[in-house]
Parts: sequence; C-alpha cells; structure tokens
Amino acid sequence: MEELNSQLLDYQRIEKAIRYIGENYKRQPSLREIADHVALSEYHFTRLFSRWAGTSPQRFMRYLTKEFAKEQLVREVNLFDATYASGLSSPSRLHDLFVTYEAMTPAEFRAKGEGLTIRYAFHETPFGACLLAMTERGITDLRFVEDENRATILEQLRTDWHNATWQEAPDDTLPLIQQIFNSTDATSDRPITMLLRGTNFQIKVWEALLRIPFGKMVSYDNVAQYIEQPTAQRAVGTAIGSNRIAYLIPCHRVLQKVGGLGGYRWGTARKQAMLGWEAVWTQPVVQSELDLS
Repeated sequence: MEELNSQLLDYQRIEKAIRYIGENYKRQPSLREIADHVALSEYHFTRLFSRWAGTSPQRFMRYLTKEFAKEQLVREVNLFDATYASGLSSPSRLHDLFVTYEAMTPAEFRAKGEGLTIRYAFHETPFGACLLAMTERGITDLRFVEDENRATILEQLRTDWHNATWQEAPDDTLPLIQQIFNSTDATSDRPITMLLRGTNFQIKVWEALLRIPFGKMVSYDNVAQYIEQPTAQRAVGTAIGSNRIAYLIPCHRVLQKVGGLGGYRWGTARKQAMLGWEAVWTQPVVQSELDLS
C-alpha cells in the first residue's frame, strides 16, 4: 500500500512533466527545463523518474514521442497475425497475468444490476487514483479519477447499476489492485475475471484489445481488420472510448494509423504514461532522441 501511495505522488508530477513534453517535444527540451517545470532539481527529477518508471528520464522520454509510436506501428504492421498467439503473456511485470471475461446477457444488462452486490473502493495506482467495482462474477469497472470528480464518477456508476446493492469494501478490492499494478502480485495462477456489459460489437472490440500483448501498439484500422469489419474504424473508436475497465482492457495501446496518440477516456497524458511505462519494460535500451543533457 505504501508503494502505491508513493507512486501516486510521483505520478502527479510525472503527468505534469509528460504534458510539458507533449507540448514541446519538437524542440527537444532539456532535462533541466523539464525539471524546472515540475519544480524539482535535475537530481530529484531523475530520481523521481527512476523510482516511478524503473529507468532514467532519458530512456523513458524517448517513448513519449510521436516518432516512436510511428516506428512501432510500422514495425508491427502484422502484429495481430504475428503476436496474438502469445495473448497477454510477457516476461515484464504484471503481464503474465491471465485475464478472462464473462459477458452479461441482454436481460442482465437491462436489469441494471438487479440481484447483484457490487463492492467498490477508491485506490491509488502508478497512474493516479482509480475506482474499482466488482461483483462475485468479476470486475465491472476500473475508472481513473481525480480528487474533484470522485463523487461524480461514483454517482455515474451507481446510475449504471441502479438496482444493485452497493458496499464500500476496500479490503476486498485492494488485492485486485495490487495484483494488477504491483509486479510482485502478478501471478498467472490467480486469474482476473471481468464482467462486461455492452453491445455485441463493443464486446467483440474489447475482446480484440485483450489480445494485444503488453508493450505493443496497434492502430484503429488494425482492430477493425481483425474483427473483420475493415470499414468500421470510427465505430471501433467509439467502442474503445466506451470501455469501462481501464488498463485491463488495454484501449491505451490503440493509436492513430499515422502514429498519433488518438484520444483516451482518461486523458492523453495518462495514455502516454502507460505506453512509456510499458515500453520501458519491453524495449531494448536505445539512444534518446531528446536532448535531456
């Protein structure tokens, strides 16, 4: 728990730095300039990144550039065919984790949780605070939140599951948070189950996302082709934007075909942070294209 609390404090400054990089990467800001922007010395800024990301700012910042995204999409043009067989398997951190899902029936969807007990709590993660909700059948929601919108998001969740019985139960939800975001708890013999509610098309898209390996990226066009609806890129984007289970259903790994980030329900800076964090654990060391000297 202490580790997650520390990561939350780190992430608040990292997100600010990431936003600054996103606005200024074309002119390659120096390490000192970025550190000044988050009111830290270069020394403490470097330590912050190393503690949060497990690597240096120089390496991490490399993965926040659009050029890196473009390179990945070009290199992995046949990603779906070439690497989907590996599913979520990866030697890096969390992601030997086995994730499965059960879809709600249309009748269950319309019942808005009638007969279900939903346990929920707010928790800290490496990417900011989140709200996790679960039933006996699996996780129903994992949404990133800010302090000022926690009450609003919880009320939205209660509306979505209007007829359910609600219990605040942090002791029940914390083990899942630790398993998802703490590498020491990421074991494949403890599967995580999700309870999905959506249209057939949405669930088909989300199922495709679950097959994107950790640290890989695909385009909206790739997803549309994979589900055998190659002209449905816009509908695919809408389905991705409707995802209620952040990170576990990795909508952050889908980019625009030209290498742009595209949108993200929980903020583009958070999407960049996730992609950079994952890339650190899966890519060989490369020379940074940013100055950061």
